[in-house]
Amino acid sequence: MAVSQKFTPTPTPVPSLVYIENVPFSSQAPFGNWTDPRQQDGCEETASLIAVSWAMGENLNQQQALDQIIDIAEYQKDKYGSFTDTSLVDTQKRIIEGYFHYSKSRIFRVDSVSDLINKLNSEQVIIVPTNGRLLGNPNFTPPGPERHNLVIIGYDYKNKEFITHDPGTRKGKNYRYPEDILFNSIRDYPTGEHLPIIQSPKSGLSIFR
Repeated sequence: MAVSQKFTPTPTPVPSLVYIENVPFSSQAPFGNWTDPRQQDGCEETASLIAVSWAMGENLNQQQALDQIIDIAEYQKDKYGSFTDTSLVDTQKRIIEGYFHYSKSRIFRVDSVSDLINKLNSEQVIIVPTNGRLLGNPNFTPPGPERHNLVIIGYDYKNKEFITHDPGTRKGKNYRYPEDILFNSIRDYPTGEHLPIIQSPKSGLSIFR
């Protein structure tokens, strides 16, 4: 009589890291000119530039980044009357679709850390609007920006950290934030000149190829 053998399934290995390669980085003030309001308030422009440049397979040097950041700001000023602060919906509509004419982006609700990780696992970079004062980045001028966009490009499962390109500092390339810190900081804000912020569901803007 044959003796049946007990089958033990091989566990699926847990990844240690998800990281999207070749995402270019720029500070929103590439040469450190933070007195220029187009650069001082340029996180939405720069985050969009980072994400779309990756999606289109393009590199960035400092001068190219500066020229584009200023051009996006002037485009918004001419077309919409202002470049200061854009909501996530308007970042997509005005910058990603309007300026870059790039259509492969989606706004999605962020109810948990897993919602962000799932996008990364699908080879999508993510723009998130945040309360920069909750990020605790020591490279920000205290107390940090109340309205700030950054780009999520990876996740470290072992250390529970998101890997970002944060344009709010020249040291923002591959900058890591603990998952709870980044998740808790996510909040949208209205389009306009530093308008009051009304709490809304957490959202992200994914960019894909």
